[in-house]
Amino acid sequence: MSQTTSDKGTPADPVDLEGLVAAADTGARNPGPKTTTVMFSIALAWSLFQLWFASPLPFVVHFGVFNDTEARSIHLAFAIFLAFLAYPAFSKSPRDYIPITDIVFAFLGAATASYLFIFYRDIADRVGAPITQDMVVAVIGVILLLEATRRALGPALAIVASVFLLYTFLGPYMPGIIAHKGNSLSEVVNHHWITTEGVFGIALGVSTSFVFLFVLFGALLDKAGAGNYFIQVAFSLMGHMRGGPAKAAVVASAMTGLISGSSIANVVTTGTFTIPLMKRVGFSAEKAGAVEVASSVNGQIMPPVMGAAAFLMVEYVGIPYFDVVKHAFLPALISYIALVYIVHLEAMKLGMEGLPRAVEPKPWMQRLIGFVFGVAVISGLSMAVYYGLGWMRPVLGGYASLVVLAMIGAAYVLLVRFAATYPDLKMDDPDEPILRLPAPAPTIKSGLHFLLPVIVLVWCLMVEQLSPGLSAFWGSVLMIFILLTQRPLFAYFRADSDMATEVKRGWFELLDGLVTGARNMIGIGIATATAGIIVGVVSQTGVGSALADVVEVLSGGNLLAILFLTAILSLILGMGLPTTANYIVVSALLAPVIVTLGQQNGLIVPLIAVHLFVFYFGIMADVTPPVGLASFAAAAVSGGEPIKTGFVAFFYSLRTAALPFLFIFNTELLLIGVDFIHGLFIFLVATGAMLLFAAGTQGWFLARNKPWETVLLLLLAFTFFRPGFWMDMISPPSVERSPTELADAFAETPDGEKIQLRINGIDDVGNARSWVVLLPVNGSGTGPERIESAGLTLRQDGEKVMIDDVAFDSPAKEAGLDWDQEIAVVLQPVDQPSKYLMYIPAVIFLGGLVALQRSRARRDPAAGTAENQA
Repeated sequence: MSQTTSDKGTPADPVDLEGLVAAADTGARNPGPKTTTVMFSIALAWSLFQLWFASPLPFVVHFGVFNDTEARSIHLAFAIFLAFLAYPAFSKSPRDYIPITDIVFAFLGAATASYLFIFYRDIADRVGAPITQDMVVAVIGVILLLEATRRALGPALAIVASVFLLYTFLGPYMPGIIAHKGNSLSEVVNHHWITTEGVFGIALGVSTSFVFLFVLFGALLDKAGAGNYFIQVAFSLMGHMRGGPAKAAVVASAMTGLISGSSIANVVTTGTFTIPLMKRVGFSAEKAGAVEVASSVNGQIMPPVMGAAAFLMVEYVGIPYFDVVKHAFLPALISYIALVYIVHLEAMKLGMEGLPRAVEPKPWMQRLIGFVFGVAVISGLSMAVYYGLGWMRPVLGGYASLVVLAMIGAAYVLLVRFAATYPDLKMDDPDEPILRLPAPAPTIKSGLHFLLPVIVLVWCLMVEQLSPGLSAFWGSVLMIFILLTQRPLFAYFRADSDMATEVKRGWFELLDGLVTGARNMIGIGIATATAGIIVGVVSQTGVGSALADVVEVLSGGNLLAILFLTAILSLILGMGLPTTANYIVVSALLAPVIVTLGQQNGLIVPLIAVHLFVFYFGIMADVTPPVGLASFAAAAVSGGEPIKTGFVAFFYSLRTAALPFLFIFNTELLLIGVDFIHGLFIFLVATGAMLLFAAGTQGWFLARNKPWETVLLLLLAFTFFRPGFWMDMISPPSVERSPTELADAFAETPDGEKIQLRINGIDDVGNARSWVVLLPVNGSGTGPERIESAGLTLRQDGEKVMIDDVAFDSPAKEAGLDWDQEIAVVLQPVDQPSKYLMYIPAVIFLGGLVALQRSRARRDPAAGTAENQA
């Protein structure tokens, strides 16, 4: 039980922070020892099963090999069983024991979930023809799954899934635009429970194959002590700056995002230490909590893990995991840098100073030389390892893996021996006076071995490009080894502890980590299964195309309007749905619509950009009032008002809300189609632009902003993000030609450029529509010859130019053109000045603003601070 202190210094109501996390993430029950042992054993068995399923061992020993469907069935059986044991039915239900009804529900739910595993062969022999037994099991299973969802995740997702199921049956009675023929019970049962189109679909498959192992890896890493290590390192490095504890909270939350996939657990893990420190240096309770919320929630967008969403994107978008991480990295990094800057601005408003350093810094030249030397050493080691492994494989053959394992083991022992020369990191009492920060060098060196499993994980994902599941498996195996050996090794190297006690302690920490990983997965497993119902309804009823028509009507066909509608829908659903379920639902419903409308507006929107857009607004729901559970967790620590904390956190998170809109229209931010040098340039410019955006939204740059300065800062930020917007207004990138002039347009267009064609035609269901395609112009020759090489055969029907035929496997076919479509408008690309010329006036205006605010700050440096404090 933790007692928080209100902003005025009086004790607030005691708050059980562990209970808060448990109620939201892992279950709120704490029954007697016998029942706890049973729950412990089941959770342990779940983790061991997942490790076995992910490992190569079943294929080596030819035993215990499960296909994907069988594994999903077992995975859901564990999740439902633990959900009924861990989560009470109602707020007044008993916490200290499990009612017999819940035990019955747990066994019945596990039995229905494992039905596909037990009767897999029989079901495979009668695909599409469910028997009475199938229907009974499916009906009971869906009802129990929805009840488990209500308990573990709240009523919102259960209600949404129920409404979609009712829609499946009541299709003929729906309004015309969303009506459908309706489905029988047999069809629904077969689709949602017997096949892998519904509950046991892609989302549950991702949870089974990938997500569990990453959550387990994080839990093991935390039990080893990495969470405390990351917090202490961040505090030692950032504490001396203005608003140091708040900046340390941002950095610590970014690092612990590798450990915890839960915003709430992240808030409590780092917040119990950082929030009181932020309050002590001058932040209000609400601002201290809001900084922690904004940084903790952003942990979910930081690669390489990104919670469950990254793995779902791999399946839904159909691109390698490495590409998902590459596209997501730059916006996440920019967002965190901007949050550190926001904290800096808040500290400037309050006239804060940093905390005393532990050691005096070296001269800047010496520090620069040390930094360069460190980068050179790390780069050299990386190259040596990369090329060394490449050399060993052909030379050592099958023994290469054993040599690599031996090298990792040796590196781990050496790092532990090195760390053992420094004292263990202990979490200080944040309410005690701080006389000096921890020294950075000893703090960093005391836990370098915690970085080894993270490096192995990233190496497997990024360099070896193993599957995410196998990468997480090897990372988890290394973590198991570390948990079992680090305590005894420290005791051996320090010669100051009882070896047997330390060995026993390591085993208990390992078991605790395995169980914690499983309990952290209950909600995710349930959420992905229930979201599968919604996805299944979309695929079975065709409501997606109907919804596209509704959204198109509401948005008037405007892409920006539909993006706002999607963002609002994500925020609303996110008030009751967990991030993963929210992402699955909204991406299944609206991602294709955004791509289609973008095409109709002449903007080719990559599918990964749309999915990241949905995901960003899904995590924003953890911040947004009035629900925002992460804000309530932070307020419980800070003693502030939860709603006010949520509003401040939302205001801090405006940068996260702005980024998705920007990378939809400027996909270079996602490193799509750019080389390394161009990517570095984009990073520097986009980071500067986001800092200007933060300064505009926070009302402070070098001094307090005047209203017109805020507007100017926002315009400058937009200009740096999208210089092409202004350049297109000054010099349009294309000129409109008549369809009858298509041959001339092809003849005049340089090789490699693309011509935009607005097409009128019929969609797949027979509705007339208009859209834009980009057709590449390749090769040389006359206009008609280039049209023919693109795969087009045209005919003129009066004033209309029609497509008479499209060659198979041609550029025209790949662009989506087909016979009997009308070419309504031709937009021929023309030479345009570089869009980056718009940076010149932007830099001039920025320089003037800097000079103006610097002059004002020099004249009256305390005016803004005094005004803010007043």
